[in-house]
Amino acid sequence: MRESTDQRPLNVTVWGENLHEFHDEHMAEMYPGGMHTTIAEAISSLLGERVVVRTATLDQPEHGLTEEVLASTDVLTWWGHMGHDQVDDAIVAKVHQRVLGGMGLLVLHSAHFSKIFKSLMGTTCSLQWRDSNDTELVWTVKADHPIADGVPHPIRIEGQEMYGELFDIPDPDELVFISSFTGGEVFRSGCTWRRGKGKVFYFSPGDQAYPVYHHPDIQRVIANGVLWAAPAPEATFTAPDVVNQPEPRFTAEDFARIAPGMQAGKEGLR
Repeated sequence: MRESTDQRPLNVTVWGENLHEFHDEHMAEMYPGGMHTTIAEAISSLLGERVVVRTATLDQPEHGLTEEVLASTDVLTWWGHMGHDQVDDAIVAKVHQRVLGGMGLLVLHSAHFSKIFKSLMGTTCSLQWRDSNDTELVWTVKADHPIADGVPHPIRIEGQEMYGELFDIPDPDELVFISSFTGGEVFRSGCTWRRGKGKVFYFSPGDQAYPVYHHPDIQRVIANGVLWAAPAPEATFTAPDVVNQPEPRFTAEDFARIAPGMQAGKEGLR
């Protein structure tokens, strides 16, 4: 988990496209303030003074992800479904660059098809699915991972869309969760990667037709993911770049100066 010399809270931005809420009466009843608000409130409730949480949505200027917002965001969460193509490529490029510089990114459920996730993964990110009010069991397969801290084994979700393999993603750096469904399907539902200086966590539970983001165990995973994805306290948010390194790093004078100490060390080992 993140330690900071100044103990400042993490700045978390919860992004949601906020479209289903206006087209689906059932979803509006489940998430009267919008799904993004429910997620933001859960993070705030679980992490308290360790975070400052705000929301951003597709319909806002620059999708709510202005230069100022991105520059002050430590961890960004992303949920999208029906509006992937409406996200401006220029905004995606800015988010991508910010991740490479160290900003954490949590990609949730159907955001596997978001422009930002596909650009970071470099694959189609396609999968199998079935919307049949299924039961999902989320099994922890890396129990010592910080994202799994305090999470039951398994998490049981009554009412969920099925996601199944093949999930066309690069091999995860870490596989934290695997889900199973009543049809026998399995799915890599909790995966992490590092991109540049940034950490990426994909977590699949959370279809818009079901109240999954009210589930306390799902909220716990997301809160843990925020802490895990936090940048290092000394992060500069400058993406790795090509550097013309001057030479030599050590001159003959440098070696002459340190050689006596090295020789004394060798003598001491005899």
